Amino acid sequence: MKRDIISIDEDKCNGCGVCVPNCHEGALQIIDGKVRLISDLLCDGLGACIGHCPEGAITIEQRESEPYDEIKVMELMAPKGLNTVVAHLKHLKEHNEISFLKQGMAYLIQHAAQLNFSIEDVKRAVHQQPAEDEGSACNGGCPGSKTIVFNPNDLKMDTKKMNGSLPSELRQWPVQLHLINPAASYFIGSDLLVAADCTAFTLGDFHRNWLKGKSLVIACPKLDQGKEIYLQKLTTLIESSKVNTITVLIMEVPCCGGLLSIVEMAVLKAGRKVPVKAVTVSIKGEILGEDWI
Repeated sequence: MKRDIISIDEDKCNGCGVCVPNCHEGALQIIDGKVRLISDLLCDGLGACIGHCPEGAITIEQRESEPYDEIKVMELMAPKGLNTVVAHLKHLKEHNEISFLKQGMAYLIQHAAQLNFSIEDVKRAVHQQPAEDEGSACNGGCPGSKTIVFNPNDLKMDTKKMNGSLPSELRQWPVQLHLINPAASYFIGSDLLVAADCTAFTLGDFHRNWLKGKSLVIACPKLDQGKEIYLQKLTTLIESSKVNTITVLIMEVPCCGGLLSIVEMAVLKAGRKVPVKAVTVSIKGEILGEDWI
């Protein structure tokens, strides 16, 4: 499977930084006077940055999609120097991709003799104050798309302390399909819930009976734009992140069936069999149908 990802022509780039705030994934930074893609992992290929480059230095190219490989990424990052490596590793840390961060550091230690910078300098820089607290608009994208993984036990304890209400079963952030990173570690091998926006408000037992133990993405097939991005991300979740099962939770209204159609197309495109359960909910919160397809 091929995926879209941006390509930067450093000869054309003048380091103006106009593109950086328009990368909602926070995958672009100005480093050593040039814009750099510091995270292939987070680039969604949407290309929102392209229209904001006055020099035409950014384009979209298609590459064969493979499971994310931090070692391959470090092989590309290390020759670009200390600042690029630090920005990449800090980005992994800020998005809770700790296993990839450890792999990156292990690569640097193993190849220390070939580097033109100090491993200790990398460690000091990576573990200082997070970039979004430093006040620079060029250090990241939308805070609402920052990857966060929740510990369910901590959530339950905090909820009981606050008001005694039922605990949330949400395991990660973000959840909107446009904002999620399909290569995030918490999706790998997970049971995925693809829920139409309205279902959580309709089902009184949404968290307890439907969300518990699952990773989550939400979407509205009628109102959302860029459904081709939804197809691409769901295909990646099936093929590369190898989700275990998919539950599609939709409303009884006709337009909601579009979400199930996108999931079915993604399964066909990925070419990997994954069990899909379609669940239809009435506007009164009743389960009208529950079928494996």
